[in-house]
Amino acid sequence: MEHGLWYPEPPVLHTPEDFANEKAMWAYLKADPKNLEAVKAVSHFISNVLEDGYIENRMLKDFPGTLGFGLTVLREKMWEEMGAVTDLKQYEDDGSCHIFQSILEVMLSYVKYGKIKYGDEELDDIRIQTTFDLITQLDRAVIDPDPKTRLRTANLILVRCWEHIQDFCERLKAAKEAAESIADSVKKSLGGMPGATTAGTGGTPVPGAGSSGGASATVASRAKTHEDAEAGNDESDDSKDEPTEEGPAQSDENLPPLEGEGVKTGKQDTTDSEGGRIPYHQTGSVSEPVGGTTEYNADYEREQYDKAASDIDRMLDKMAERAACKQLENERLTELNEMANNISYGDIHQGVNIRVNRIASVDTDLMEKYAAVAPRLVAISEQLQRSIQKELKEHRQGGKQTGLVMGRRLDTHALCRNDGKAFYKNNLPNEIPELAVGLLVDESGSMCSGDRCTYARAAAIILHDFCDSLGIPVMIYGHSTGWDTVELYSYAEFDGFDSDDRYRLMDIGARGSNRDGAALRFVAERLSKRPEAVKLLVLVSDGQPADTGYSGTAAEEDLRGIKQEYQRKGVIFVAAAIGDDKPSIQRIYGDSFLDITDLEQLPSKLTAFVKKHIRI
Repeated sequence: MEHGLWYPEPPVLHTPEDFANEKAMWAYLKADPKNLEAVKAVSHFISNVLEDGYIENRMLKDFPGTLGFGLTVLREKMWEEMGAVTDLKQYEDDGSCHIFQSILEVMLSYVKYGKIKYGDEELDDIRIQTTFDLITQLDRAVIDPDPKTRLRTANLILVRCWEHIQDFCERLKAAKEAAESIADSVKKSLGGMPGATTAGTGGTPVPGAGSSGGASATVASRAKTHEDAEAGNDESDDSKDEPTEEGPAQSDENLPPLEGEGVKTGKQDTTDSEGGRIPYHQTGSVSEPVGGTTEYNADYEREQYDKAASDIDRMLDKMAERAACKQLENERLTELNEMANNISYGDIHQGVNIRVNRIASVDTDLMEKYAAVAPRLVAISEQLQRSIQKELKEHRQGGKQTGLVMGRRLDTHALCRNDGKAFYKNNLPNEIPELAVGLLVDESGSMCSGDRCTYARAAAIILHDFCDSLGIPVMIYGHSTGWDTVELYSYAEFDGFDSDDRYRLMDIGARGSNRDGAALRFVAERLSKRPEAVKLLVLVSDGQPADTGYSGTAAEEDLRGIKQEYQRKGVIFVAAAIGDDKPSIQRIYGDSFLDITDLEQLPSKLTAFVKKHIRI
């Protein structure tokens, strides 16, 4: 600031107000050394607020034992004593608080607790809206280990809140005591703002002696974020090869008998799967044999078939297995519904019924539909698997990397090269981080337009086959609503009792309305409990939450709050923006979206996204 420069780089500005504020800020800093001193102190304090949020969230994640428990108890007490936005406005009316102090305390509440005490204030209050406009940057600041991220966010806060910061500094300059510097006045004022228990001494004050007035609401009820969120990058697309379909296996029923001991081979081995069938075709007539005789063959001997007993055993085992799987599926369905009812969905979903649906026993119709479309879709999955299997093998086994321009080991066989790449190094074997994947498909009525649901179904089949073949735990759910009930549809579970989840995916379709927040929280909660190091949650939606009492900006804020909450728990989000839905998805999920302008790219791009995280 002393040299008229941003660190680490200038903030990304979008609106005319941002550019005007930045210009006014630099002019103010150059006008008076006291102005520079005051704004430097304010910037330092904002950075401390963000650093507090990052450190506490990091401690809770990395130290869940005694340290985490003690911090949780302390935070709960601090949250109870923190004043609501209504209380902060009263402090402003009393003259004991400035609006910038209120805004900063709202931000402190969000970065530390992920929620805000609104009190009796509406969501369009400027203190709340200022925080909401910076939601994407605040979320990134509290989860990114790079401290420069928090400095970038602090820079943007300076620009967005400049009018209030300038007025705050001017008031301090007019009221400061002669014996103290303007920087000390800033620290004293911010450290003693309502809700703080200690004066600022270089660290962020701890929220405390506020009012208990005003009911707290989750940050899920927030209003719109800044319109110009940063655009996400398309994931790399993988080309698709069309497989060749093999016809039904042909068998010769007129094989001659084998020689020796009168053994006959007229009986064929039975299988538990359907073979080739004669297709339906038009015929003009049937044969009309003339004559013919009937005779009794007294010399007939049995045609030996050694698998008669084993075939029956296999049939009985399969019947018993299906019965056991059906019973286990019913028991799991009961457990899933109990789990769904024990999750806290927030005030916005209070009183809403949750029901989990799962097909206990798959019928032949779904199997036949899957068999009709699976070969070409599975071929895409297999191609994507081949593209990464070699890399995974080398990663696990290690190896020798040659052709380096510098290093500690000289490759004598490469001394003849003219480019100087005569060094090599040995790569040690590395374990691939364990990965779990969750897929949530929007099954609202609007998904029926533009073949959205068809592409979502195809993507689910490819992703499931990809993960299942590579041994990656995968869970696939759909959701819709009906008669005041959020309907969750379980298609694939992490631990399957049978191998029929791939058939269940054929039941994905457009249904009724959609209360996305409840479904998203259920799946995210399930995924966050997994032991794997990397947890991916993929969302396929048209970006239009719509249910009775649940729509518009309030519903979008609910989704943003859930995303932010579970990001802190280690869940990586990506939302597929299908076709024309990109603006809606980007507005809701910020930079955690996958742009799929061409719907045909949806299956391969979703699977490519999973591939990228396998290489972490």
